[in-house]
Amino acid sequence: MEDLYTEQGFDANQISIVLVNTSHPGNIGAAARGMKNMGLKKLVLVNPEEFPSGSAVARSASAVDVVENAVVVDSLKSAISGCGLVIGASARSRKIPWPMLDPSGCAEKVLKEHHANKVALVFGREDSGLNNEELQLCHYHVQIPSNPECSSLNLATAVMVISYEIAKLRTVMNQIAVPEEDDFWDQPKSTIDDLERFYEHLERVLIAVRFHDPENPRQLMQRIRRLFGRIRIDEMEMSVLRGILSNVEWHIDKNNK
Repeated sequence: MEDLYTEQGFDANQISIVLVNTSHPGNIGAAARGMKNMGLKKLVLVNPEEFPSGSAVARSASAVDVVENAVVVDSLKSAISGCGLVIGASARSRKIPWPMLDPSGCAEKVLKEHHANKVALVFGREDSGLNNEELQLCHYHVQIPSNPECSSLNLATAVMVISYEIAKLRTVMNQIAVPEEDDFWDQPKSTIDDLERFYEHLERVLIAVRFHDPENPRQLMQRIRRLFGRIRIDEMEMSVLRGILSNVEWHIDKNNK
């Protein structure tokens, strides 16, 4: 199994599986087993209802190490801190459409970017999935096609499907090396932390210039998040945007004085 973690062209340390507010510890163990089956090992748990747990260890079978090394955090923002690519599993459409991937497209995106950017694959609660605020922290949503008569997937099953698609595509990509956009790009992508600070800064400026009314937001910030999520800003571009916003604030302050 160790070969799956260290094979040429693949770095499992760059990819995290994030489970949000898991209610059944057995699902944590089963998800860990599916991860290790497919060569993934970094598990992050956001406010699990019961952990550590003997049930999680028992269901993990030969993946006890994945469970024992799981990182527990108190918020999704903490779980995805430092990540340049975040993909959230979504089982239903939202009011504002978000860039969508199917499982194979998700695998392709992960493997193309995981050397340049830390990647988080986020899965929500067993009964309700990820909420809108959590989904808006993601660059893309991934939806697993299923029978409409029985559309709800078990959490561990969903993790296994996505992990399998990544493992399957690795075998193809290891045979044919094709240069990707990031191989020629001069700057790394901005992390989620950078983006959250940017959105806070941008909202502050939009309020100051009276373009944005927080009492009547009209989904403005959600749509802005979707816009910049599609663009995937790099670090230099982020510095330019933050510099523009700071300059606008300076002129506002000067005029007010």
